[in-house]
Amino acid sequence: MLRLVLPKGSLERATLQLFEDADLAVNRASDVAYRAGIEDPRISEVRILRPQEIPVYVSDGLFDLGITGRDCIEERGSKVVSLGELPYSKSTSNPARIVLAVGADNPVGSLGELATSLAGRPGRLRVSTEYPELTRRVLAEHGIEADIAMSYGATEAKVPDIADAVVDMTETGSALRAAGLKVIETLLVSHTELIANPDAAADSDKLHAMEQILTLLQGTLEARGKVLVKLNVAAENLNARTDAVGALRRRCVRARGRRGQVGHQHPHPGAARPGRGRHLGDPAVQDRPLTWPAPSRPPGRGSGASPRSTRHAGWARSRSTRERRTGSTPRRSPTGPGASTSACRWPSPWRPAMAAGARCARW
Repeated sequence: MLRLVLPKGSLERATLQLFEDADLAVNRASDVAYRAGIEDPRISEVRILRPQEIPVYVSDGLFDLGITGRDCIEERGSKVVSLGELPYSKSTSNPARIVLAVGADNPVGSLGELATSLAGRPGRLRVSTEYPELTRRVLAEHGIEADIAMSYGATEAKVPDIADAVVDMTETGSALRAAGLKVIETLLVSHTELIANPDAAADSDKLHAMEQILTLLQGTLEARGKVLVKLNVAAENLNARTDAVGALRRRCVRARGRRGQVGHQHPHPGAARPGRGRHLGDPAVQDRPLTWPAPSRPPGRGSGASPRSTRHAGWARSRSTRERRTGSTPRRSPTGPGASTSACRWPSPWRPAMAAGARCARW
């Protein structure tokens, strides 16, 4: 249904990891292949191209959906629909910034001061940048005439011999400081965005599929840094334990097989550290990485069931066949006195999509 284009280069690795975590793994023949696929009925084609070109291709209708940075959209001036921000970048979850930087020994401290200092100076300001159009618009708004030279890399190394100032992208500013520069103005805060072609976004079926993909991606990003805390406690100690641990929204408490024992689990902020809940006095406390519970995918053709639930049903049938052939006894969830407390009873389409090592025994 949707033709998707993903960014090549600095955002490539983080983007592919995000899609894999969202149960939308990108499959390609090799790490340098530009064509790929995703086993999802909502996505018919996947290409991996330079992020600077993605806004143009999406605007022209060559692709329905794409991921790129706000800086690329502003630089190319493309008319696209922004479906939402995705708070991730090359190495952090912070947005990138397009900044104007000058030599550290330059006395100016802002773009306004730079314009004032140039008023009585002969010649034009020399600027090196990978964003010539964006730079030209911003400087013109402040009445600064400049000779803007296109940079193809190592922009921060061109002050003061080749340029008086640079306009460059940074996340932390460490590369600029290492080159002896200081930032005097932030021209643009650039988030990674999911963008769509205006005509494709006007199609209700395509828009619905786009919104589902956006929900999966944003949910995966939101779930990072959270853990699922699970513990077994005696019923009389439940309130004391839950008050000590806390929860983000609500807790899930259910009776266990042993008399007077309950199971308690809930999402909790913080990094996963095995055994971090044992100060509660219960060695059965578990804390595991939590990712977004992936909803069922759209129903397949000619079937009222989703591909995900159909896949679970096929797994159950194949398992039953193996049991009949080998004579093994089907594994049941224990319920009687003395039963194990590790059974998982999450309904299959909505079970938490935890990390592979954190799945419960039944799955």
